Amino acid sequence: MNEQEKKNYLEKYKKAKEKGVPFFPDIIFKDAVVSLVVFLVLVALVYFFGIPGEARANPNDASYTPRPEWYFLFLFQLLKYFPGNLEVIGAMILPGLFIVLLILLPFIDKNPKRHFRNRPFASIAAVVVVLGIGGLTAAAVFEAPPPQEEVVVDQAAALYAANCANCHGESIDVPPGTDLHQVIAAGTHEGMPAWGGDLSTDEIDQLAGFILSPKGSAVYVKQCETCHSQMVQAVGNPLELQRVFTEGADYPGHQGVDIPDWSEVISASERNALLNFLAAPDGQRLFAINCSGCHGGGVAFAGTEDELKDLISKGGQHLEMPAWKETLTENDLVALATYVVDPSSYPAGATLFGEHCAACHGDRVPAAPDRASAEKIISSGGAHIEMPIWGNILTDEQLNALVQYTFDASKGGGTGLGATLFAENCSTCHGAFGEGGPNPAVQGDIILPISTAEYLKTRTDDTLRNIISQGQPSYGMSPFGDENGGPLDSDQIDAIVAYIRSWEANPPVEELPNYQAAAEGPVTTGGTGFSGQILPIFEARCVVCHNSDKSEKGWDATSYESVMSTGENAPVIIPGDVENSLLAQYLLGTNGKKMPPLGGMDESDIQSILDWIAAGAENN
Repeated sequence: MNEQEKKNYLEKYKKAKEKGVPFFPDIIFKDAVVSLVVFLVLVALVYFFGIPGEARANPNDASYTPRPEWYFLFLFQLLKYFPGNLEVIGAMILPGLFIVLLILLPFIDKNPKRHFRNRPFASIAAVVVVLGIGGLTAAAVFEAPPPQEEVVVDQAAALYAANCANCHGESIDVPPGTDLHQVIAAGTHEGMPAWGGDLSTDEIDQLAGFILSPKGSAVYVKQCETCHSQMVQAVGNPLELQRVFTEGADYPGHQGVDIPDWSEVISASERNALLNFLAAPDGQRLFAINCSGCHGGGVAFAGTEDELKDLISKGGQHLEMPAWKETLTENDLVALATYVVDPSSYPAGATLFGEHCAACHGDRVPAAPDRASAEKIISSGGAHIEMPIWGNILTDEQLNALVQYTFDASKGGGTGLGATLFAENCSTCHGAFGEGGPNPAVQGDIILPISTAEYLKTRTDDTLRNIISQGQPSYGMSPFGDENGGPLDSDQIDAIVAYIRSWEANPPVEELPNYQAAAEGPVTTGGTGFSGQILPIFEARCVVCHNSDKSEKGWDATSYESVMSTGENAPVIIPGDVENSLLAQYLLGTNGKKMPPLGGMDESDIQSILDWIAAGAENN
């Protein structure tokens, strides 16, 4: 272009510019119309076709890899090349330099020409940026997501570590036949809480299984937890669990799932440990699961423990039913047979079943293919109840626990039954663990603990049996033996004695608590403030249990510093906030627990503590 052509071009440009429309409002209006049309098209697409979304977020799904929208994929891919501490380079430094470059570009390249060949720096920079963003986006789309490493957590071990390990260490030696579920749920000794209020039944079952078989818990995590993200209920049926191992992929719950051959993957010892974990060898629960359907609450057995083990191990037809043809009328036989085949269709048969059959069958109605077969069995009697061969189903540990519990129960000495009877008949006066307390029958009297080592060592079983049976009327205790007008027979009393005697191995109460102070009304204080008014109340009412020797990680009431800073949920006192202070909640019983557990704290003492907290809980 020569000078003349350039001059002509500028004149034409000037005239065209003079004739042009103004940017505002004309050009702005056109842009707004186009933007509105584009917006309406987008709204229509969303309304008629929707926005493709993924499944709802599931925090338990560790296999999901989150990915950004497509227009951020290039940055998502860029961050992969700057792992760990280098991430700041890809996330901030490089994008920041790019933005700075865009800002500086007009000052770097001042060439007035528009053709890209006349502006190499700007053109090359733009091409590099576009190719870079396109390449990173393509790589993010086609590159497989990084493999997710799911952190496997042994839930049962975590429960044990959180709730038990602080006091019991890495493991616990549990005596055979112990009702471990009951021990955990109710607590058994000084300082151990009743976990039944904090843990669910399934969690207690997991703890029981882990305590009795920690190796089984590890096997469960390795072999089962991949599919069973939620813990399989630990109190399982051993017969059903045995089917899982035997049938493998043919087991109903495993059909269509890639199940390995358990006989090759798991050794015999590991399978034994896993069975013990899922159906912990707790005799009372094993009896309830496997035996109570036929035997009810217990078995009458006159032989030795070895004979009982042999009977349970071998199973078979072991009960003789009388020939009812000689006892019942023809109509009764027909009615019973009809009821056995289909109880729901003939409810009138329930009365006959209860009179003649429930003593052995309990609530479980035996099955029969048809009325003729049922009538024949009922008429002729004989050995007709088939007990499973438990020696082939239970592990050795489970079998031993079941035999010991069944044998003890048959002799009326089962600790599980004794714990239930003690809770129903004795705990009101003696406390849940024989710790004693204010006598509800005699005002001003204190019932001393019956679960200290000294008490148990100096009382024989006959002494305990006589006290329970005959009572101690002068102390407000009425007779409990049925021969003395009480509600308990000799077997039930023997069970309570066995339960009390079981404390001797680990006495719940180590020393005599200072219950006398609790029976003498409000604490006499020597002044005001913490040291003169509050500390004497703590010393009289709380320090017997809450001190540095016993509390471990619990609350220590022996000094101002420990009162304000100790406790598993410290701080237990929030100065100026009575409602949210744990100590106030326990004293008032507003959080489900009442302290002291046996009562006895005077209302004026409680109010003094509450007033002190409300005033700022100062050490004055």
